[in-house]
Amino acid sequence: MTDEILARIAGRIGHLSLNRPKAIHALTLPMVRAMIAALLAWRDDPAVDAVVIDHGEGRGFCAGGDIAFLRASALNDQGASGRQFFYEEYQLNHLILTFPKPVLAFMDGITMGGGVGIAGPATYRIATEATRLAMPETGIGLFPDVGGGWYLSRLAGRLGQYMALTGARLDGADCLWAGLATHYLPQSALDEAKAALIADPDRAAAILHRLSAVPPPSKIAAQAETIDRLFASDRYEDILAALAADGGEWATAALTTLNTKSPQTCKVALRQLRDSLRCPDFAANMAMEYRIGARVLVRPDFAEGVRAVIIDKDHAPRWDPPTPEAVTDQLLDAIFAPLPADQEWKPL
Repeated sequence: MTDEILARIAGRIGHLSLNRPKAIHALTLPMVRAMIAALLAWRDDPAVDAVVIDHGEGRGFCAGGDIAFLRASALNDQGASGRQFFYEEYQLNHLILTFPKPVLAFMDGITMGGGVGIAGPATYRIATEATRLAMPETGIGLFPDVGGGWYLSRLAGRLGQYMALTGARLDGADCLWAGLATHYLPQSALDEAKAALIADPDRAAAILHRLSAVPPPSKIAAQAETIDRLFASDRYEDILAALAADGGEWATAALTTLNTKSPQTCKVALRQLRDSLRCPDFAANMAMEYRIGARVLVRPDFAEGVRAVIIDKDHAPRWDPPTPEAVTDQLLDAIFAPLPADQEWKPL
């Protein structure tokens, strides 16, 4: 166990609080294991009727996974420890989705990457005025994993593709409009909501409905038609060409953003979202994402992207391959190919 996860039973609620505030609660492998252990203990415990996942002090729910650890793995052990992290993190994501009791995730503040991975599969996903949700992985040579292929591909229109490629941040109103949140509560109501849930978890839906607020208009909703038009293709070069041809202020800004991203993982993300729609269930999606993760982790772009954005902060990554045209179908096929049978991902 780890003190970076606070696990306790309050009333008839199993309560998990992420507790790594200096890193905005970014997930480590001990944190993943502690959450799995608690959920497995509560799954068949008649004293626990529902589970709440939130965060301790700090300005965010969860900023993602432990990127420094993953980069060290890519550079020092051929990705072995990084693959172990992905394997167990994805098992946690699947366990939350298939949990037989309601799970409530309070996505208050920054909710990115691995934070989306533990909130996205929850029964109830509560956003607030402070929520900032994103899947920004293409900026560091990764891809929107932890179930991102499943959730983003199933959003209306082409919003998921836009989010996967650009790393766009959605606020709480956007999340509610898009369906990434089930409820919008003001931060001032969160303590009351949790106290009411502890007292009567059977009334979770009614409690959240009673305390919900009407959010401000969604900013991303105003761009939905533009996103659907300009991000319509599953071919990355087509999207870049559509943005360039449009030439408007919004399209130009989106194109400028995309020009900072890894061409390899942008193409990976588009194929990932396309292929996810063909997956028969969430477990099949996670098996696909584990294959991608096992390969992308040790490709040049990940270590280089983390260097440029997080370590040196020069924001001048040298991507390899350097252009979308240089990312061949053969390379993508190799990234998506099945692993040896004894290395494939499996749920708990």
